[in-house]
Amino acid sequence: MSTAKDLEANLKTSQSSSLVSGENYITASSSSPLTQDGHKQSHFQAFKDSFKKLEPVIDESELPPDATEAERNAFILQNTPLQKSLKTRHLRMIAIGGSIGTGLFVGSGSALATGGAASLPIAWTIVGTIVFCVIHALGELQCMYPQAGAFSAHATRFIEPSWGFAMGWNYVGLWIVVLPLEIIAASMTVTYWNDNINPVAWVTIFYIAIVSINLFGVKGYGEAEYLFSLIKLLAIVGFLILGIVLVCGGGPEGGFVGGRNYRDPGPFTNGFKGMCTVFVTATYSLGGTELIGLAAAEAENPRKTLPSALKQVLYRIVLFYIGSLTLISLLVNAQDDRLLGSSSADATASPFVIAINNAGIKGLPSVMNCVILVSVMSVGNSAVYGGSRTIAALAAQGLAPKCFNYIDRMGRPIFGILLNSAFGALAYLVASEDQNTVFAWLMAITGLSVIFTWMSILICHLRFRMAMKAQGHSLDELPFTSQAGVLGSLYGIVWLVIFLGVQFWVALFPLGSSSANAKNFFQNYLGAIIILAMYIARKLWSRKLNEFIPLAEIPLDVGRANVDIDLLAQEMAEEKAILRTKPFWFRVYKFLC
Repeated sequence: MSTAKDLEANLKTSQSSSLVSGENYITASSSSPLTQDGHKQSHFQAFKDSFKKLEPVIDESELPPDATEAERNAFILQNTPLQKSLKTRHLRMIAIGGSIGTGLFVGSGSALATGGAASLPIAWTIVGTIVFCVIHALGELQCMYPQAGAFSAHATRFIEPSWGFAMGWNYVGLWIVVLPLEIIAASMTVTYWNDNINPVAWVTIFYIAIVSINLFGVKGYGEAEYLFSLIKLLAIVGFLILGIVLVCGGGPEGGFVGGRNYRDPGPFTNGFKGMCTVFVTATYSLGGTELIGLAAAEAENPRKTLPSALKQVLYRIVLFYIGSLTLISLLVNAQDDRLLGSSSADATASPFVIAINNAGIKGLPSVMNCVILVSVMSVGNSAVYGGSRTIAALAAQGLAPKCFNYIDRMGRPIFGILLNSAFGALAYLVASEDQNTVFAWLMAITGLSVIFTWMSILICHLRFRMAMKAQGHSLDELPFTSQAGVLGSLYGIVWLVIFLGVQFWVALFPLGSSSANAKNFFQNYLGAIIILAMYIARKLWSRKLNEFIPLAEIPLDVGRANVDIDLLAQEMAEEKAILRTKPFWFRVYKFLC
């Protein structure tokens, strides 16, 4: 009988010879440091050559002659020459802290004011359970098909190309708008310390910094997010400890807090309608979690690294979001004028800063503002990454101009980065008096983007499972199985449909108004109309009104990360056998993390 050491040795040997590690993908490499005549290449020349196109080696003879459009798209995405250099620590930090930004630190303040104290833990708990289902559904798909474009590519494969087109451009549009907003937010955060400097100067600094990070390729993005997320996590852990002390009356000022803000003004400030408005804010604040799906396509070994990172998303939601916002609901009064007295980009409106100020603690508000600044930079960095990778995948499928499929020798979708950077220049509207009006309508275009993206992921997961069953495949073939399962995807879809319904209601009849408000409706619901328009326009342009893919025709074998199913099963069995030899505490740890 094999010992644990023998099994570990066999497992390492089989992994080195299998395709599980992603050897069937073309990996980008930098330009050679030597010229053709053998002389050492200058750093400038090497930098210039790194922008040359890296041609993927695609042998279409591997495709059957009668390959469908979905199979062809899946095969092309399988061979997209992105660098696979993200390590386990990068994915874990992206999963834990990647989406923590202004939605939590600043946006939660307006949610507290409109919904009341109890609305924060209730809304973020419900949305958190949805995120858990979404992330695990996406993880199951990405471990099976770790392709560029992630959810937009899955929509093309499991639903139809027109829906993939609408979802992809919807997601690109979201990040195009978010980037200048985050740059403006960063410039406004700095005014907390000095408001005498023209914010245009700060916009320039942050704009250059964010674009420069992404020019270092996926490794630059990964290292930056690792550092940004680490800072955010340390800050939130510190606030959790401080918040418990302040609630118990341990601060210099304020005395015992307890649940007084739940008694006065009460748990809900605007009734059921106020509670409904908070769901949208909670969804926006947790948006970006799905970026880990895009990052998985550039990970060294998604089957190994992605499941571990996904399991930690739940702890992030419970501890960092629900924990910190529960403390905020206790420490900050929902009727505090400072929550609504500043613009959404102004860090002085952050309930975290207000809670610390109320306790009379000197110095810490500046520290929290530094954290908010880091969070803004992190979201801006993710905006360029997410937008550029999504549009590159769309171009690879013929759903965007071909130029966006240009991947250089460092694995950068350079034209996608340039597109995002060009729209990032909208941040200079900070000098205009009409900036709020412009961005209100820009956000209206993609205001429901996160809800539709999550819903599309869950529908793809359901269609994937149904296709597996219809084509006689077993769940044992899956490298990673969603802990939420099919029921989790159904649960998430039901809640997201409810969110769309209540958002329609509060958009048409906003708080404090008994009559319909057309302007408010379009500013909050225009995104749904835009998505529908893109979907219909793509169908009319392609002249293919019926593109819906039957379950029996969904390509389940093209683009798989694990071509040899028997070898995968052997490796997974050996991993389980090794795990059984470990102590109980280690097995519990591996199950949870």
